[in-house]
Amino acid sequence: MSTVQTASAADSAELAVVTRAGIVESRHLGSAVLVRPDGSVAHSLGAPGKVMFPRSTLKPLQAIASLRTGALISPEAVAIACGSHVGSRRHQQLVAETLRAEGLDETHLRCPPALPSQKLDLKVHIEAGHEATPLAYNCSGKHAAFLAAVRTQGSRLATYTDPEHPLQQSVLEVIEDYAGERPAAVGVDGCGAPAPALSLTGLARGIGKVAGAQRDRGAELHAFTVAQAMLDYPWLVHGRRETDTVVMEDLGIISKLGAEGVLVLAAPDGTAAAVKTLDGAARANYLVGLSLLASHGAVDLDRLSAVLKKILKPITGGADQRTVGAVRLSEAVTSVL
Repeated sequence: MSTVQTASAADSAELAVVTRAGIVESRHLGSAVLVRPDGSVAHSLGAPGKVMFPRSTLKPLQAIASLRTGALISPEAVAIACGSHVGSRRHQQLVAETLRAEGLDETHLRCPPALPSQKLDLKVHIEAGHEATPLAYNCSGKHAAFLAAVRTQGSRLATYTDPEHPLQQSVLEVIEDYAGERPAAVGVDGCGAPAPALSLTGLARGIGKVAGAQRDRGAELHAFTVAQAMLDYPWLVHGRRETDTVVMEDLGIISKLGAEGVLVLAAPDGTAAAVKTLDGAARANYLVGLSLLASHGAVDLDRLSAVLKKILKPITGGADQRTVGAVRLSEAVTSVL
């Protein structure tokens, strides 16, 4: 049994509530943190200092590791390396092009085969006679960047997802450099790559530092490259009209979701918010994280209101799908805004 301590229900805060007919129907528990550009904590809810798995929110740091290790890839390939994409035809094409430039193909990817996650993309994929492919897996861009780095590095291709592989050791070094803490454990992610565990505060600090590279002349060039690529090609990070894409397009901040209810958001000045919902639900995370950023002036309130209308799914009922409830911030969150 691991001795690593994760947040319990008793440790957690109520982050948001879901109402129907004015009555609270559901409550989302978890942890959230807002860090200033210098990495210090401005607001803390729940237990953001305890260990959790950031999952795909670590992709910007993993992309920095690929670049540090020698991956020579396009800005578009950098963006999709940071992405949890929907597997559209264009997403697949870009990953295939990145591999082809290295003399590789999809058989070298160590992520599982998948189908596009959106109905229209899936229809196009099937009508073209295609089956499930690793290219459509949401982490394929990250894996392609890993392979490009390994190709330059001259190390083993077949074992690039092994935690002891030199590339994955470089990932741990980058995490420590940016988050300010060494991962407490390393598991296996859904895509087969290592899944380092660290605190929510460390995650916010690390991605805040990446976003802040846009204005910090002393920042690592690779961090600037990653931040700029995500903001230049947000649809590659998620998908057209998908949530992370909308947030980045409309607010100009880095937005990265992760499995099991993790989200990190970071403004160009380095202010960052991270949220982890205890049971893995993500319904309220953008509301909580963006509200925390807005509380410190990192997001314009008028623009935020318009974005929330786009990305928050209303609570509806009836054939006409009228709004009958809402997702609202908890008192614990509003008290620190």
